[in-house]
Amino acid sequence: MHVCLVEDDPLVCRAVDRALRDAGHSCICFDDGRQAIDAQGLAGCDVAVLDVTLPGATGLEVLADAREKGIRTPVIMLTALGATPEKLQAFDRGADDYLVKPFDTAELVARLDAMHRRAAYRPTLELVAGSLKLSLATKRVSFDGRQVDLTPTELSILEMLMRYKGQVVTRTMLCEHIWGFRWDGPTNVIEVHITRIRGKLDHGRDQSLIKTIRGRGYALAAE
Repeated sequence: MHVCLVEDDPLVCRAVDRALRDAGHSCICFDDGRQAIDAQGLAGCDVAVLDVTLPGATGLEVLADAREKGIRTPVIMLTALGATPEKLQAFDRGADDYLVKPFDTAELVARLDAMHRRAAYRPTLELVAGSLKLSLATKRVSFDGRQVDLTPTELSILEMLMRYKGQVVTRTMLCEHIWGFRWDGPTNVIEVHITRIRGKLDHGRDQSLIKTIRGRGYALAAE
């Protein structure tokens, strides 16, 4: 299960990120509502956790934007406010569940698991971008009908780029996806892995499938 977490409290982020990874899930984190909207974070995940109070844009605004774009990802709202009117407002915007702070991370993970199982759509078992395919079940990659052997780190990077194909994925987002929330190491290590992935994918191609967006990150061409 791939989870999008939008929360500006670093302590909550670390606790939730650790609990999700310990349970075998992957997590992408945003600490700003506008960043989550611009990256269309909810479109690339199986379930999402949104704090109500966020810089840039509120959790309710992030949720409303996603629903207006037809993104039906199940969402749990987080807030320190437990008033009924706010709960009703969240459900009116399209929330699927509601959890009041402080909360137990084990309960949050259990609710996400249950919400994922209840989801009306079938979870994606394969990511596809043109003739590039990645099986989430077997972790096998094929491109133009040939199998491509990638390391686990390269697979994680390619998975992230395919989930957000056609959109910019920053180096920090990739580092946090691979090594955990609030990665504070150098991001240029990503460039080495991107170069290796390109070398395995781009045989006989005039242009690379993975575009470098100067000063921002990378984007997988939306073929």
